[in-house]
Amino acid sequence: MVVQSTLTHCSSIKTCNKHATDFTSIPVISLEDPESKSLMVKACEEYGFFKVVNHRVPMEFITRLESEALGFFNLPQFEKDKAGPPDPFGYGSKRIGSNGDVGWIEYLLLNTNPQVPSLKTLTVFQENPEFFRSAVNDYIQAVKTMAYEVLELIADGLKIEPRDALSKLLRDENSDSCFRLNHYPSCPELEALSGRNLVGFGEHTDPQIISVLRSNNTSGLQICLKDGTWVSVPPDETSFFINVGDALQVMTNGRLRSVKHRVLANTQNSRVSMIYFGGPPLSEKIVPLTSLMGRQEESLYKEFTWSEYKTSAYKSRLGDYRLGLFEKTSSTNQ
Repeated sequence: MVVQSTLTHCSSIKTCNKHATDFTSIPVISLEDPESKSLMVKACEEYGFFKVVNHRVPMEFITRLESEALGFFNLPQFEKDKAGPPDPFGYGSKRIGSNGDVGWIEYLLLNTNPQVPSLKTLTVFQENPEFFRSAVNDYIQAVKTMAYEVLELIADGLKIEPRDALSKLLRDENSDSCFRLNHYPSCPELEALSGRNLVGFGEHTDPQIISVLRSNNTSGLQICLKDGTWVSVPPDETSFFINVGDALQVMTNGRLRSVKHRVLANTQNSRVSMIYFGGPPLSEKIVPLTSLMGRQEESLYKEFTWSEYKTSAYKSRLGDYRLGLFEKTSSTNQ
């Protein structure tokens, strides 16, 4: 596939010379496992990350949306540009955020509220925009249902009361959630970069409560372990990967840790990923949950709203330790 204009000359994008081993011990959790709640908590404490199987999201929804996404990303550049620049919804290419971060990537950012479609995006799907909207809505609704279940199982495992204390923030009609389709084109020039890896999406944590990721069968995703080691996550196009976000780290007073991750470009194959970012309403106060706090335990974080944190996070660089500004004591954690 030839990607024109904004995605030419991959050698101009940031490279990385860190070699990562495959993450063979990734927690794999079935939603049908009676022990899933405790397994999820353990995985979130240790890695901030796990894989979900037996998720009950129809494969038909997954493959239909991936086909629609590829149809869009295969369009000529001038056609895709009609859906951009993102505001924040719409089409973006190469630039990640507003502070100079770039990657070997193009993407569509969509609202998860079907009542508020991105007209800018729908103009691109001139042949059958309703089919695209239907594919997006079916997929998002199924993934939302799974995300609610995952958060309620985590709440059960942490003995949070009520058990919908987390999921209700995503169910709220004012939930500030979003959905992103990422495309990382293959980059044959990568072979000429002296063994260095081309960065598709730089290292970062997700600001929201939870992220639900599904990708095609192309490698590239890496996560950072507690000791600073980067490991590669083997792709699995039939399963979902769950990331703990910054907001959930705060709500559990640091017990669950948001996971730092990145995506590296693939030499031969393009990567397509779909990510649902579950966020609370903009006015929601992000504070440690009372039912998780010990009698003498103090919050590690200053009180803030999701709107305040989101604004701060999106003004920062990808690799910044975003929660540092909201900790009660200065931190050297990166």
